[in-house]
Amino acid sequence: MLPVLDTIVALSTPPGRSGIGVIRLSGSRSVAITQILVADPSFLPHPNDARLRTLHDPANAQVLDEAVITFFRAPHSFTGEDVIELSCHGSPVLLRAIIDIALSLDARIADPGEFTLRALRHGKIDLTQAEAIRDLIDAQTTAAVLQANRQLSGEVSHAIRPLREQLIDVIVRLESSLEFVEDDLPAIESENLAGNLTALSGELSRLASTFSRGRLIRGGIRAAFLGRPNVGKSSLFNRLLAHERAIVTETPGTTRDTLSESIDIDGVPVQLTDTAGVRDARDAIESMGVARTQRAVTDADLIVLVIDGSQDLTREDHRILSETDLHRTLVLLNKNDLSTFDKENFQRALNDRKPLDVVSISAKTGAGVDDLRKAIMRQFSNGVDLSESLIITNARHHDLLNRAIGAISSSRALIEKRATEELVLVGLHNALRCLDEILGETTTDDILGRIFSTFCIGK
Repeated sequence: MLPVLDTIVALSTPPGRSGIGVIRLSGSRSVAITQILVADPSFLPHPNDARLRTLHDPANAQVLDEAVITFFRAPHSFTGEDVIELSCHGSPVLLRAIIDIALSLDARIADPGEFTLRALRHGKIDLTQAEAIRDLIDAQTTAAVLQANRQLSGEVSHAIRPLREQLIDVIVRLESSLEFVEDDLPAIESENLAGNLTALSGELSRLASTFSRGRLIRGGIRAAFLGRPNVGKSSLFNRLLAHERAIVTETPGTTRDTLSESIDIDGVPVQLTDTAGVRDARDAIESMGVARTQRAVTDADLIVLVIDGSQDLTREDHRILSETDLHRTLVLLNKNDLSTFDKENFQRALNDRKPLDVVSISAKTGAGVDDLRKAIMRQFSNGVDLSESLIITNARHHDLLNRAIGAISSSRALIEKRATEELVLVGLHNALRCLDEILGETTTDDILGRIFSTFCIGK
């Protein structure tokens, strides 16, 4: 039996002035509070039916607003409880007044994600779907929306549950052997169980391996423009953004600070950072700019090294190239619109260095910008369409999958060594707990608290 939960209230639309503001109530007193707000103790809206009613302040009977009231009767609601939604005019003062009245009538402000948590506790969704709701709200690109909707529709659960059942089948066979068979398992059966675990581990590994792409959809790529002064970093930065974000002049060293903006490339959020030109600082301000450039390079997933392709490589260019050896680096040969541009000359100068992905581009004309976008994604996605199939985007899921894989592999090795069933079962039960934690079937309150603390209030 689930405990009787109190009634919660929250603003479900973003705070601030708007045309409509939606206040949501969930719990056993939702209808009673609404009856007081509409000054009608007999008011009982039909489930899933919207009614326009006048809201009053019970303290003085003054009219507050006209609102559309929608009722979702338990258990046929998002939370599994009685839910009332009040669609009011979006004045922050008005919305706050209505919420304060609900609070005075024994409701309380909902914790972050508490409506979704109640849906989880009442079995309306599982934990992967609950996390997908947060991801959908936070989605920055179309690809992120598609993946969150896949997870919300239960695709992660549908992928994991059959594997969980396979694991349980192996556990049941070993537990039965432990209970009813005095001798060890026959060699042929041990080989079969080891084979089953190998196949199971392979399927889980295939799923976990998608996280390298999934983290791009959720977390994006941090790309920092690097190069000596006046090679066109800020111009290329502006060209990708399609507006004049950075100041550009012919004077070397115009950029003294780092500038960051985000763009969408093939459904992946990419944070671009323009940096100060790398050279020996001439004053304290330039020194601070160079220091911030180094920090941006350290934090970046990708270094976009800009070189003037119309000139021979300078000593500073070589030094900067050396500093990027330990980083994922994409080289942009800028100014391919000039007659002195020579890509082959640059390639000859790099004969003794590691292979680099080189893109010819012109910040002035825009030639090569599409190649640049493709090259950025090529560094991470290997040409895979990030919206085509189910991808693990959640770091928690990835960690638990890897722990399950490790535990299964350990148990498989013990089977091959003819270890006792008791020892083999330890790892398999650990793997089962990991899969159940993904689905939320054995997740502790502490873990749930950490997960739902990242949700917005009202969802």
